[in-house]
Amino acid sequence: MPDAAGEAGALPGFGGILERLIFGRRSLIVALFALGTVILGTAALRGLRIDTSFTKTLPVHHEYMRTYLDPKVVEFQGANRVLVALIARDGNMFTPEFFAALRKATDEIIVMDGIDRTRVQSIFTPNVRYLEVVEDGIEAGNVMPEDFTPTPQNMARVRDNIRKAGIIGRLVANDFSGALVSAIVLDQDAQGRPVDPIAVGHALERRVRQPLEHPPIDVRMIGFAKVVSDIADGAASVVMFAGVTLVLTLLAVRIYCQSWRIACVPVLCSVVAVIWQLGSLVVLRYGIDPVGLLVPFLIFAIGVSHGVQKISAAADAALAGLDSEAAARRVFRQLLMPAIIALLADLVGFVTILLIPVQVIREMAITASIGVAIVILTDLVLLPVLVSYVHFGPGYGGRVERRQRQLTALWRRMSALTARGPALAIIVIAALLAAAGWWKGRETPIGDTQAGVPELRASSRYNRDNDVITSRFSIGVDVLTAIIETRQPLCVSHDLMAGVDRFAWHMRNVPGVQDVITLPFIAKVAIAGWNEGSLKWRSIPREETQLTQSTRYIETSTGLLNENCDVVPVMMFLTDHRAATIARAVAAVKQWRAQNPLPGAEVRLAAGNVGVMAATNETVKSRELLILAGVFGAVIVMCLLTFRSVVGTVLVVAPLALVSVLVYAVMAVVGIGLKVSTLPMVALGAGIGVDYGIYFFSRMQEFLRQGLTVRESYVHTLRVTGASIIFTGITLAIGVATWVFSPLKFQADIGIMLTFMFLVNMLAAIILLPALAAWLIRPASTAAATY
Repeated sequence: MPDAAGEAGALPGFGGILERLIFGRRSLIVALFALGTVILGTAALRGLRIDTSFTKTLPVHHEYMRTYLDPKVVEFQGANRVLVALIARDGNMFTPEFFAALRKATDEIIVMDGIDRTRVQSIFTPNVRYLEVVEDGIEAGNVMPEDFTPTPQNMARVRDNIRKAGIIGRLVANDFSGALVSAIVLDQDAQGRPVDPIAVGHALERRVRQPLEHPPIDVRMIGFAKVVSDIADGAASVVMFAGVTLVLTLLAVRIYCQSWRIACVPVLCSVVAVIWQLGSLVVLRYGIDPVGLLVPFLIFAIGVSHGVQKISAAADAALAGLDSEAAARRVFRQLLMPAIIALLADLVGFVTILLIPVQVIREMAITASIGVAIVILTDLVLLPVLVSYVHFGPGYGGRVERRQRQLTALWRRMSALTARGPALAIIVIAALLAAAGWWKGRETPIGDTQAGVPELRASSRYNRDNDVITSRFSIGVDVLTAIIETRQPLCVSHDLMAGVDRFAWHMRNVPGVQDVITLPFIAKVAIAGWNEGSLKWRSIPREETQLTQSTRYIETSTGLLNENCDVVPVMMFLTDHRAATIARAVAAVKQWRAQNPLPGAEVRLAAGNVGVMAATNETVKSRELLILAGVFGAVIVMCLLTFRSVVGTVLVVAPLALVSVLVYAVMAVVGIGLKVSTLPMVALGAGIGVDYGIYFFSRMQEFLRQGLTVRESYVHTLRVTGASIIFTGITLAIGVATWVFSPLKFQADIGIMLTFMFLVNMLAAIILLPALAAWLIRPASTAAATY
């Protein structure tokens, strides 16, 4: 085989020093890696934890989050809310059994660790009150009387109190079939320690759902704490799929390598890299967020991808008659620079997602960067050393030679792709695909595409609970809160109260807004009550004394005002948190704010969980092009430095760009939104996908420099590395394709994305790259001078 690099002696300079250092101390290197694996593996088993926090999901520098984190707004944040609904299966909540269960649920949640006890609300809490005008004046009291006993008379009394309190649809089902307990999960406990939302979710299951759910009553739960606890429970399936991926990869590598001993080398090195990565997280006192559970899969895939390239080169060396150590040295020399550049491209893909100012994503980037750094060690050091110990066996060379003869005819037929006619057709098809992908990709939404929690299946218990609660109540956990901040108390200003009331009416008529709760609305009800309940009096009074009277009995515990009445929330309950719903509501707030300025007041966005989602969606949108530009810019620079050829750089980057465009089209077709869990995968997939092109063109460039034509160079490259690239793409795609069956929908979505990226990047590298080369590379007579 013509391969000048392969027959060269030791690499000059730093490469030669590395070769002598590594292969001169093989036993020591194996011992150090074994010791490190035992230590870090033990650390991972004992100390690795799932670490999540609501504040880690906040883009803290965004305008909305500056409002959300403002100390004056803390009591109105309401984003980390949980709702527990008790539903009577017979449709009647006014039974002794139901009220006993609701009281028990309320009591358990109030004393639960991590819950803000002062902001728990249900018909059994003293902060849920009614107000009415009676013959002697105003009567106010708790919805649930202190002397309540479950008699028919008291049940009727409570039903009447519920109507007077105006909590139908908010804390009581619209059809009186159930009631809610609403609670806020704290960020920190009384000792200043972070509250674990996973523990809160599990406590809700253990102390509320399990003891109270029985044939007469259903218990439904939604909220951030339940989401992350359900995802954490699904982590067992992630481990199962890890095992499936490992077994499938090992079997596929065995089929390709024709030897179990050789097949175990890249798989073992990849497993070592994952163990070191997980152990390093423990040493650095990091946990792993549920969204980051898939990062070890990517590290494993990167390790296998690079490992198979080296095993393929080792098989080629064995076919040339070299022994194990000589073959390992030859592999090290041949693939040192391509491997370094490809792994640096992977590393850049991970590092660029640090540009997303969300802590959970930055932790994912750090976790992945640690993994890639370790893969550099295992791929460039451990793998060649292990190959040097593998005995190829007397029949191994014959098996590899027979396979190469079988594939030679295929490579010859594929070489026709480099003829200018077929090459032009491929380029035109690629251009049309790029145009179609760009057109369709514009439809990819920024944010979620479904009503429930997109990280879980539509059939999951959480999403079923969400459907029941949103269908029976007028509110859910999807709340967008605008904050009205005034220079004087809003409670005594007719103009400000009327302005906020007009704002609430405007938002109530926006499609996707289910209900709006504001202080002026409650004040109007109170004023009507002072006037025998007449609807004619349900308006904002102009007299300051009447205004004061209308809000006198509205306590701060209701969450409708602060102590000075200069910060007032407007809580908008949305039908769902789809990207379009959020964008429409936020746009309506901004439009009203611009067209209707309130003198002496400021309308600020945003609190509530939808405020957080809106900030996150806008952050993703603003960083999307910047991240992709960073990935492609770094890849272009590294290719220019490595290949020292603008044409060579174009040949590597153009297929990658095509696949990146097509990924957006696939996301639009499948219904995957661009958000904090998928944007990193687009960037990471681009970093991993470029590996194919780098390895392919680095070998092709060697043959071009020997004066061979593009067609001859293509055939030789296919024979040397084509099979390994095709095999790697198919193997990795099969491994991640199994994720489609995961109970975690975000894992299934990412599995679809990565399967597409692995396969299409591979096809683009072996089909589009040579087609472009046929038109961009000069004839063989001058190729040697250029390449």
